[in-house]
Amino acid sequence: MRTHVVDHPLVAHKLTTLRDARTDSPTFRRLADELVTLLAYEATRDVRVDEVGIATPVTETTGVRLSYPRPLVVPIIRAGLGMLEGMVRLLPTAEVGFLGMIRDEETLQASTYANRMPDDLSGRQVYVLDPMLATGGTLVAAIQELIRRGADDVTALCLLAAPEGVGVMERELAGTPVTVVTAAVDERLNDQGFIVPGLGDAGDRMYGTAD
Repeated sequence: MRTHVVDHPLVAHKLTTLRDARTDSPTFRRLADELVTLLAYEATRDVRVDEVGIATPVTETTGVRLSYPRPLVVPIIRAGLGMLEGMVRLLPTAEVGFLGMIRDEETLQASTYANRMPDDLSGRQVYVLDPMLATGGTLVAAIQELIRRGADDVTALCLLAAPEGVGVMERELAGTPVTVVTAAVDERLNDQGFIVPGLGDAGDRMYGTAD
């Protein structure tokens, strides 16, 4: 497994505003969307392409286009939905699957409650969207499911990561073709499994809370 922290002033600037407790939900959603597009630029650096011949207004030349099968983008519901638009803006021809996962706040274990993906992902590059790599349980479970279905190249895009979560990913997914792309690896997890200093609960920050 490989972890890539995107070191760019615009990434740091947007992340700073996302961290600020005073940032309201509409602003948080907009900045998260913009940040995802910046992360996606780095995450898709190795997207598979094929050469194709084209005619410009001047002459014949060779360019590239995305290979088949098209990449698959999989947001983890619910917070991952807030990252989808920023990703498909860069990959408009990608297919989209959905994975609903929830973390037990006491055991911190992830369980799946919704799954809308192709059964066969053989030869597919897959981009998983999950704002927070905290304990790592959710992403490990999601990626293991993708690999079981045949995915041979998985990239996870996370706004933030904790060293504990990165460690779990490295241990549980050792030897697998997985890359994590994130804006920062923070200091630690607290006793509740939240990233410190972090930015709070990404889903609540994006959409508010529903009682």
